[in-house]
Amino acid sequence: MNQKKSNRAVVDGWVVLDKPVGMTSTQAVSRLKRVYNAKKAGHAGTLDPLASGILPVAFGEATKTVPFVQDGEKSYLFTVRWGAETNTDDSDGEIVETSEARPERQAIEALLGQFTGDIQQVPPQFSAIKIAGERAYDLAREGEIVELQPRRVTIHRLVIIEHLGDETKLQMDCGKGAYVRAIARDLGRLLGCFGHVTELRRTRVGPFVEDDAFGFEEIEAEDGAGEAMLSVEAGLAELPCVVVDRDAAARLRRGGSLILRGRDAPIGGVVYAACAGTPIAFGEVVEGALEPSRVFNLPF
Repeated sequence: MNQKKSNRAVVDGWVVLDKPVGMTSTQAVSRLKRVYNAKKAGHAGTLDPLASGILPVAFGEATKTVPFVQDGEKSYLFTVRWGAETNTDDSDGEIVETSEARPERQAIEALLGQFTGDIQQVPPQFSAIKIAGERAYDLAREGEIVELQPRRVTIHRLVIIEHLGDETKLQMDCGKGAYVRAIARDLGRLLGCFGHVTELRRTRVGPFVEDDAFGFEEIEAEDGAGEAMLSVEAGLAELPCVVVDRDAAARLRRGGSLILRGRDAPIGGVVYAACAGTPIAFGEVVEGALEPSRVFNLPF
């Protein structure tokens, strides 16, 4: 029996979407796949429906670079409303605790140091973390009490942007796995007034910033899809690049290691190789040789 041939196109590259509020990350990727008629796409880091901002979406060969983007530093702007805690730690949930108390700006600032550096953080019950193969948010929706263990996360910076009594706007720069909603929850508990996130915007993911981002209206406009598409190499921007010739590129593509020579050759760590401006492979440098772990099927 002949399989039906897909009429979807081979698309390779990155689109940095400015995701609107009210849409899941999966819905956003599906819509972009339809725009580009693409065979393969995936995002680098989930954004909640409540959140807006940067959602990097990889197509085709760029999906191989997703881990490097996903593991990169992230930045958020968010607003915490004081006086109530919800079961989801944001405004989509049900209120479970209330307080008439409202914190002073100085009281909040005095606690921010406890939330910077390497800290232990308990993720929200409504999160995508798996427990015995089930997503925590699925168990929580079914009424189960979800016991999540603290995880070590890194918060590089946490500052107040604006304080208006009932609400405080903050900016956070962090590593992988940190939850803004947990920051709001834990700050509210320490302050004795409770709190939850009402607005959340992601402004950076790895090498991608707001200047790189396009909204659906721009992408779906005439010529917008082409303007929004970045190269596969954009996802490797935070890795060192080793420029190789065609013979070396062919060797790497066959899975062979490559001895790196020259004064500026990296002596260790993860790097990627490029030929004529096209990424060829990435891998780890071991004893002066690049050992490719993934190769790209791109013309050069």
